[in-house]
Amino acid sequence: MSPDTAVNTGADYPSPRRAWGVTFLLTVVFVFSFVDRQILNLLVGPIQQDLDLNDTQVSLLQGFGFVATYVLLSIPIGRLVDTRRRISIIAFGVAFWSLATAACGLARSFTGLFVARAGVGVGEATLTPAAWSLLADYFPPHRRSLPFSVFLMGPYLGVGIAMIAGGLVMEGLAGQGPLTVPGVGALAPWQATFFVVAAPGIVLTAMLLLIREPARKGLKTGTTPVAVGYGDIVAWVRANHRVYVALLIGVPCIALVLYGLQAWIPTYLLRVHGMSLGEAGTQYGAIALIAGSLGVLSGPFVGRYLERRGHSDYQLRVCVMALALIGPGLAALAVAPSAGTALVCIAVVSYLVPLPLALVATALQSATPNQMRGVLVGAYVVTNNVIGLAFGPSMVALATDYLFRDPAAVGKSLALVGVIVSLVGIFLIGRALEPYRVLLEAHGVDH
Repeated sequence: MSPDTAVNTGADYPSPRRAWGVTFLLTVVFVFSFVDRQILNLLVGPIQQDLDLNDTQVSLLQGFGFVATYVLLSIPIGRLVDTRRRISIIAFGVAFWSLATAACGLARSFTGLFVARAGVGVGEATLTPAAWSLLADYFPPHRRSLPFSVFLMGPYLGVGIAMIAGGLVMEGLAGQGPLTVPGVGALAPWQATFFVVAAPGIVLTAMLLLIREPARKGLKTGTTPVAVGYGDIVAWVRANHRVYVALLIGVPCIALVLYGLQAWIPTYLLRVHGMSLGEAGTQYGAIALIAGSLGVLSGPFVGRYLERRGHSDYQLRVCVMALALIGPGLAALAVAPSAGTALVCIAVVSYLVPLPLALVATALQSATPNQMRGVLVGAYVVTNNVIGLAFGPSMVALATDYLFRDPAAVGKSLALVGVIVSLVGIFLIGRALEPYRVLLEAHGVDH
């Protein structure tokens, strides 16, 4: 085979030092994307007071306001990821979402905040498709689980930092009253907090532009990547429909639980257990940071344990195991008699929710040919966020407002939604275990 037509099989993966350096930078970017995304959840009380919003309106800001643009752009951006320079795509996204986060601090109405949140969604839509594609080209298949686990710690570190640092910033600013900024006017403490969390995006954008793009694996050497037609992608998904229903609909049931928790646990701790905003932010932030990170990092080890015992479908099997335990954990939260018991329940669920996520990332890479990955990761981002972010906060809020009709019933709402959704996820993923094994046997673990 001549050099012009040889297929890049991955023997020339970047050095481990370079690959891990990029992994850690992408993880930091992911952390701050979630700080920018999640800080709103800590600021629900003062925002409701200043803008006169109810829980359902807040849930639209937490969910639909962000997710509408996020999901609409994920597949087109995934298409760009399959053919263009991925580092540049991420750098543009970081700059854009940082500006949009700062714009949240200028909002004076529901509409203004909704538009700014939509801008955050535009920028953050670039990150997951491009980062997953990059990591698959930095590490060979048998070494991907750990770097994906490290990267996927980002949301939990981000939520933890948003809750802890955001709570401290809010309490510090609240003691000073409104801040007057030249050219902007008076800013309430919650508005100034948005400016503080947006600032790191400037540094991260500059650092990203220093990274070299790795060679794409699975392409003929010396060729330019050409996007596969949408018809070919649809045909591939239809041929393996049970696997992709599990990955694109079943797995996002976990995201629905996750985003429901992140949106309403701080408010639950305030309303039901009488914590202050600073206490709720610090305690839930610490739980999200520690339990969430441990969950992500534990996933590959649980997966290897199952793999050594002959379960080639271990990535999806861990999803089923996690969902089977999440429901009882949330049911216990609904009847927790004290703040201490509630925090234990929250810690258990916060560990279980991210347990399978790194394995899902590797499963999607293993099941999908290289030149379809950007689009199908984009599709995963779409369904994960439509199901998770658009419906998670809103389903909990609707249950609280219209089913229980009691703001203090938010814990019951979390439990009801979580149990139902967990059962749906178990069904959809469970029926894909055998087809996934067959797909791996037919096509190997990488393309």
